[in-house]
Amino acid sequence: MKILVIEDEPKIAQAIKKGLELKKFAVDVVYDSDNGYSYASDPDYDVIVLDRMLPGSMDGVELCHKLRQESIKTPIIMLTARGTIGDKVEGLNSGADDYLVKPFSFDELIARVKALLRRPPEHLGTSLQVGDLTLDTNSYEVKRAGKPIKLSSKEFSLLDYFMHHPGQIITKDMIINHVWDQDADVLPNTIEVYIGYLRNKIDRPFPKQKPMIITVRGFGYKIEDS
Repeated sequence: MKILVIEDEPKIAQAIKKGLELKKFAVDVVYDSDNGYSYASDPDYDVIVLDRMLPGSMDGVELCHKLRQESIKTPIIMLTARGTIGDKVEGLNSGADDYLVKPFSFDELIARVKALLRRPPEHLGTSLQVGDLTLDTNSYEVKRAGKPIKLSSKEFSLLDYFMHHPGQIITKDMIINHVWDQDADVLPNTIEVYIGYLRNKIDRPFPKQKPMIITVRGFGYKIEDS
């Protein structure tokens, strides 16, 4: 999953980025509202973490309102040091999905990000399931047919993306845009390598079952119930 952080305080922005990356998210950071608008217009982000007080031609409330006016539906968590009821109402009325007052607990931010990423009825709570394959976004546990599977951070992020879109064809560009941050130098061959890693752990140890990760030649890949 890919997150955009729009925050003008570099230390706070980098702390959020580092913490989110430890939780297996890909993260891009910008520091003003104008660049924030340019980045946020990209539909590849799954959540936007938006500071209310920003340099540039707009503050966070105005930026959020503009995004919603242009039918950009990416979930937005607004961060602010202003925590009155009126401030919260203004932020939520501008189109934000959630509102978190500084200073905040990072665990709470993670919980709120994950809450916005839940997409019922595809899965319930923190668990994703496709066939006999399950992935828990809180414990980072992956199992197939009840057997635990150990994945690296990037393998987990890739599988998480596939399992949010079961049966859907995922192109290499879509994978690069959602699983890696913008600063990463990723070649198409890198995607093939990581698909191979997943197959070695998800499919090959289960020879009696049909493979779940399918290559759609000329288009990309998909995960489907075996």
